[in-house]
Parts: sequence; C-alpha cells; structure tokens
Amino acid sequence: MAITPEQRKTVKGQGFLSNNDGEHFSGRVITENGVLNAAQLKNIAEIADRFGNGQVAFTTRLTVEIPGLDYDDIPAVKEYAAQEGMEFGGTGAKVRPVVACKGTVCIFGLIDTQAMATEIHKRFYQGYREVALPHKFKIAVGGCPNNCVKPDLNDVGVVGQRVPAYRAELCRACKKCAVEAACPMGAAKRTDAGLEIDQAVCNTCGRCIEKCPFQAIPDGEVGYRLYLGGRWGKMTRHGTKLSGLYTREEAMDMIEKVILLFKKEGRQGERFGSLLDRLGVETVERLLEGDTLLKEKEQILNG
Repeated sequence: MAITPEQRKTVKGQGFLSNNDGEHFSGRVITENGVLNAAQLKNIAEIADRFGNGQVAFTTRLTVEIPGLDYDDIPAVKEYAAQEGMEFGGTGAKVRPVVACKGTVCIFGLIDTQAMATEIHKRFYQGYREVALPHKFKIAVGGCPNNCVKPDLNDVGVVGQRVPAYRAELCRACKKCAVEAACPMGAAKRTDAGLEIDQAVCNTCGRCIEKCPFQAIPDGEVGYRLYLGGRWGKMTRHGTKLSGLYTREEAMDMIEKVILLFKKEGRQGERFGSLLDRLGVETVERLLEGDTLLKEKEQILNG
C-alpha cells in the first residue's frame, strides 16, 4: 500500500524521516547530550538488525539514525527503543536536540557540558516539545573557547569560560614567565613591572590558571558566555556574543527568555538570527534583561 504524504508528515513529526528510495524511513534516536550507555547502543544495534538494513548513522547533531525501516514497523521500533529509555524525534519548527562537546571529560573542559545538555534537554526540548516556533531552534554547549561544537553557529550557543583571578602583588616578574608561555592567545605578557593581561585579547580559556609557581593566578571565576542567532547552511550567520558573563542558572534562564522572545516576536519561517538583525542587538539585549519575558511566559505560550 502506498504511503500518503499525510502519513509521511505524521511520522516525520515523530522522528522518522523518509529515505530516498521512497519506501523506507530512518528513525532518529535522541541522545540528550551525545552520550549513550552500552545497553542503549546494543538496543540500537538490535533495532537496526531486526527492523532496518543493519546500519546505523551518526548525525552532526549527535543523534543516531537507523535507516531502512518499514512504515508498518515504526510502532514496534518505538516500543523496542523505549525499553532502554530512548525516544525518537528531533524534527519540526521546535526546539531541536541539544548538541554538547565532550567538555565533561576533556582536559580543556571548563564546565560539565553533558550535565548542562541534559538539563537543557529536559527543560527545553522535552518541556517545550509541544510549543510551535517560527522556525527550528538549535542549542549547542561548548566546554571552552576551542569551540569544537561550534556554538556560535546555533540559535543559542553556550561556551564555558574561566576568568583568571590575577593577583599582581604575587607576581615576581620572572624572566621566563610560565603564565606567558601557557597563554595560547598571547594575551599574557611579561614586563619588567610584572605580568600584564590584555583583556581585549584574552578569551578566558583558563589555560593560565595555576601555571604560576608563586600563585599569581591561583584560580578563576567559572562563567558561561552566550552567542545568539547563529546558523549554518544556505544563509550562514555567526552568532552575536552577548556582553554579559553568566552563572549557570542565569544562562539557563537566558535561554528560556530567548525562546520566549522568538515565540513572541518571530515571524513564520524566520530564524532567530534574522529576528536579531531585524530588531537590533541592543533592542534584543534590552528585551532579555530582567524577568519580564518569564513573567509573560504563560501568555506568550498561549498566544
């Protein structure tokens, strides 16, 4: 029996995309934060072997697709994956699955990216799953300024930061400065008077922390930098960096305010970056200040 366009649309909304043969589908498994345990990987392999073509594909958004599925097998596939707590989805003009780098276990990671991605997944992917937006909305979490996950090419990009706490009185102006040698940006410079850090060049990567043997930079403030309006594809736009440095709680609230602003002010078919350009960065930053959008949350979502 031929599969109707309406049937294809329905299952696409559930995370099953048509294959190019016109007969089969790829089921998109959501990983929450890019991590699967051994039992879940085994479950996916069994689905691919039992219902698909035996292959598994990993997407650029850290989801897993199982191709070659028959339309009639989709309910059974969903039930099988649910045995290991997995679900299919990740399509539509909604909050999309979050992408996170391996900052949790990376030697350069400044924040627990996987834990934050899970929190974002539960609060915004699952919590806003029934909320229709003007266009798709992508979120990425990067553990440090290396930007491996390219946060600034997402509608919201989070980047872990560690601002060095420089104690100038402890600097001994060593001829060979360990901090200067450790700085990958060249922001830290030794002078006869002591160490100088060019704040215009420093990207707060934290690589200089604990490098001084005299504890001139013993620690640093952990923070979260936000980029808004990035996108990749036919119309590329690098995200606009907000001026603030946020705590984790502030960053999470800011993400929600951005989604609410997009829902309230976005035009149908418009990406958030286009809204940002249309309203202006200063206007958007002003609208995101305070708790007005959060207080209007129910009205915005029901509007």
